[in-house]
Amino acid sequence: MESKDLIELSPDELRVKERELREEICRLRLRKGTGQSENPMKARHARKDLARVLTVLRARHDREKGAGGS
Repeated sequence: MESKDLIELSPDELRVKERELREEICRLRLRKGTGQSENPMKARHARKDLARVLTVLRARHDREKGAGGS
């Protein structure tokens, strides 16, 4: 998932995406712990996607906070 795709999503859609990614990371950790991990790079990609989602959410929050202040 690319950042430009995330920018087009609404804040509610981003929160849903965040929840999905957190659940996926949890499932991948469980699989890794039980030795059932078929693709270890999936966890890395999921963590990076989560970081992108959180970055977009934080940037929007900061922008809204800055626009209403002063």
